[in-house]
Amino acid sequence: MAARGRGNAAPVESDADGASLPQRLLRIASRMFAERGFESTSVQEIVAAAGVTKGAMYHYYASKDDLLVEIYHRMLAMQTQRLNTIADGPEPVLDRLREAAADVVVTTLDNIDDAVVYFRSMHLLAPDKSAEIRAERRRYHERFRALIEQGQREGRLRRDVSADIATHNFFGGVHHLNSWYQFDGPMSPREIGDVFADLLLHGLAPTAAR
Repeated sequence: MAARGRGNAAPVESDADGASLPQRLLRIASRMFAERGFESTSVQEIVAAAGVTKGAMYHYYASKDDLLVEIYHRMLAMQTQRLNTIADGPEPVLDRLREAAADVVVTTLDNIDDAVVYFRSMHLLAPDKSAEIRAERRRYHERFRALIEQGQREGRLRRDVSADIATHNFFGGVHHLNSWYQFDGPMSPREIGDVFADLLLHGLAPTAAR
C-alpha cells in the first residue's frame, strides 16, 4: 500500500510516544474517519492535523484509500497475532477459548476508532481490496472456531450447537460494540471482555455443567 520513491525521501518524524510519521498518519486518519466518515474527510485535513505536507503523506500512502486499507490490515494483523499466540498456548482448550473471546473484545475497544472505520466504511473499498480484507477476517474467525470445535471433540462443549453458528453469534456482538460502548462507562474493556467470554462458554457448556 505504501508509495515509495516519490521524489526526495520524506523524513520519518516521531511523536513523543515514539510513533513514526506513517503511524501518526494512520492514527489521525482513523480518528477522523471514525468521527466524520471516510468520504467527508479530505487528505488536506489529515495532513493538516498531522502537521505535514501532502507530499510527506504520499511518500508512505499513495491515496486516502490506501490509508483506509492499512487501517484494516493493521487491526486484523494485530488481532490475528494475538489469537494465534493464545490458540497455540499450552492451557486447556476452555481456558484458551475464554482468553481468545475476552481478548478480541479488549483489542476492539482499545482500538475503537479502527473498529468504527472498519464496520462503517468496509463497503467503500474497491472490490479486490474488500475481498482481501474479508479473506483475512474469515481466517481469523476460522481459527477462533477451531477452538470451539476442539472443545466439542474433547467433550468439554456441547456438540448439538454448530461451531460456525456459535462463532458468528459471538462476533455479531463484537461487531456492535462501537454502537454502545462508552469510554467513561462503569466497566473496563477487560470486564466487558470477560462478560462476553462467560456468555459464550455458558451457552456452549454441556447441560450437566450448566
